[in-house]
Amino acid sequence: MEIITIRELKQQAGPISEMVRYHAQLERSLKKTTKTGNPFYELTFSDAEESLVLRVWNNAPMFDSCSQLQARSFYEVSGDFGLANDGRSVDGKTWTARALSEEETAGVLAGSPELRGKQAADFAFIEGAVASIADPRLSLLCRSFLNRYAERFKRTAAARNYHHARRGGLVEHVSQMMRSAVQICEAYPMLNRDLLVTGVLFHDVGKLWENAYTAKGFSMPYTEVSELIGHIPLGMEIVNKLWREFVGNSPESASWETLAPDSDRVRLHLLHLIVSHHGELEFGSPVVPKTPEAQALHYIDNLDAKMEMFERGYQVAGELGKNVYDRVRPLPGRLIAPLAKVDLPAPADTPAAAEVAEEPVSPQPEPEAAPVEQVEPEREAVPEMTEAPDEAPDSLSVAGDGLPIPLPVDDDGERPEPF
Repeated sequence: MEIITIRELKQQAGPISEMVRYHAQLERSLKKTTKTGNPFYELTFSDAEESLVLRVWNNAPMFDSCSQLQARSFYEVSGDFGLANDGRSVDGKTWTARALSEEETAGVLAGSPELRGKQAADFAFIEGAVASIADPRLSLLCRSFLNRYAERFKRTAAARNYHHARRGGLVEHVSQMMRSAVQICEAYPMLNRDLLVTGVLFHDVGKLWENAYTAKGFSMPYTEVSELIGHIPLGMEIVNKLWREFVGNSPESASWETLAPDSDRVRLHLLHLIVSHHGELEFGSPVVPKTPEAQALHYIDNLDAKMEMFERGYQVAGELGKNVYDRVRPLPGRLIAPLAKVDLPAPADTPAAAEVAEEPVSPQPEPEAAPVEQVEPEREAVPEMTEAPDEAPDSLSVAGDGLPIPLPVDDDGERPEPF
C-alpha cells in the first residue's frame, strides 16, 4: 500500500472508508472527557504540509493503545479512513501505528519530493534576486542575513494558520512575493527595485522567532519574546542589529559616505517597509504605508497570501455543488471553481511571411486616383415591431440593462426560472 501525505488523505477521503497509510509526527496527545464523563483521546498528527486531528472514543479498539503513543514521536499510521459524520473532517475508523526509523523520520521532515523541489527552487530564486541588488549596502545586508539564518529561514512558516502555514512556508511566500515585486518594478519604473526586493526579504523576518518549527519536528512553540513584542518590532530589531554589525562595520563603509541617498536614509526607508506592511493600523501596523515601495509591498504581501488560500482551499474544501466549494477561512465566501484558460491550437508557422517581413520592398509612388462620385448608400428598410411571442426563445440568457445574464442549467438539463 502506497504511503500518502495528510493532504492527499484529506483530498481522497469519502463517505466510504478506505485503507490508507501515512507517515507523520504525533504533535499532541490529549486525554479529554466528554460531557457525559466518558474519556477520549485527541491526537494531532502533522507532516510537512498538513495536520490531522483524530478523536479516539473509549469504545474504539485503538483506545487502549493510545496511551502508549508518545507526543513528538514519528509514526506510520495505517487503517480505514473516511469522512466523519459531519461530512467535512476525516475520521479513522480502525487503525494501527508503528514507530518510524531514523531514515523514515528524515523523509517526513524533508517533505514530499515535490515540496522539497519547490522549496529548493524558491530559495535559489531568493538568492538570485539578492545577487541582483545594486545598492552595496542593501546587498551586503541581505547576503549577511542569508549566510547567518538560512537554515532557520528554511524551517519557518509564513503563518500559524491560513497561508503558507507549513515548514518552509516563509521561503515559498517570500520567493513568490519577490517574483511579483520584480515584475511590478518593470511596470512602475518609479519604484526602487533594490529597496522593494530587500523589503520583501525582511518584511516577515521577525517570524523566524515567532513561527519557526523545531529543528526536528513539526511543532511551532510559542515564545515569550514573540508574544510580548510581535514579528514587526522583532523585524525592525533584527534589521538594525544586522545593519550595525555588517553594514556599519564594513571595510567599504567609508566609501559609502558619498553615496546618495545616504545610508541612514536607506535604512530608514527599509524600516518603514517592515513597520507598515500590514497596511492599516487596525491590522497591526504602527503606521500606514507612506512611500510607493511600502504600498507596493503591502499589496504584494496580501495578494500572495490570498492566492495561497485559494490554491489550498481548492485542494481541501468540500464540494457543495457543481463548481461550488465550501468556504475556507478567512476568505469571505464559498469558493467557486476558477475559469479555465482557453486551449487554442498553436498558430501555424508562416516562414514565407517572415521572409517578406525581413526584406521590405521600397514603396512605389501611387498614381493619382480618379475622382470618385459620392453615392448615397441605400437605407435598409426597418422591420415593423411586432408583439413579443408568448413563448420565450430557446436561449440561456435574459436581456438586461447591460449584457445578457447567463442562466444556470441544472444537471438534468432543465433551466430554472430567471433570477
